[in-house]
Amino acid sequence: MSEHLLVVAGFGGQGVMLIGQILATAGMFDNQHTTWLPSYGPEMRGGTANCTVVVSDEIIGSPITNAPNELIVMNIPSLIKFEKEIQPGGVMVINTSVVDRKTNRNDISVVEIDANSIAEKLGNLKVANMVVLGAYLEKTGTVTMEGVRKALEKKLTGRKAALLDLNIQAVEEGMKSVR
Repeated sequence: MSEHLLVVAGFGGQGVMLIGQILATAGMFDNQHTTWLPSYGPEMRGGTANCTVVVSDEIIGSPITNAPNELIVMNIPSLIKFEKEIQPGGVMVINTSVVDRKTNRNDISVVEIDANSIAEKLGNLKVANMVVLGAYLEKTGTVTMEGVRKALEKKLTGRKAALLDLNIQAVEEGMKSVR
């Protein structure tokens, strides 16, 4: 059985929820069972936000986990809050553009990526979340790039359709940067 229990965490506005939505949708395109469960802090803007994504080749019993095996960290408060919860042997992806602190864990695999710098080179800081997603995908193989492409096509419609190629490029650059 293959099951990815992922928490994606950061500030509101960093695209944390979009990472989760794209992963869950890509999993469906890859014929996997998926859940996406968002959680928001009490602040209206700039507060904490996280989501739990489960991607499995079997039926998912619960969308909630207190012990994820994978974690994407987009800010320091999220690192502090979630680093102790990740299962030994798990994977943590850290956006070092924002998180200048190392994890204390030596029983997990840590992927560090300067996502903001890569996004700036692509011409749009807002795709830093997709750069991080690419790094995560390269490390875990949770879903296929084809599934991600289809999920982005489904999500980025109307006036956002113009951002499709940039977002795909950001995912690909994130993957390349951690090879």
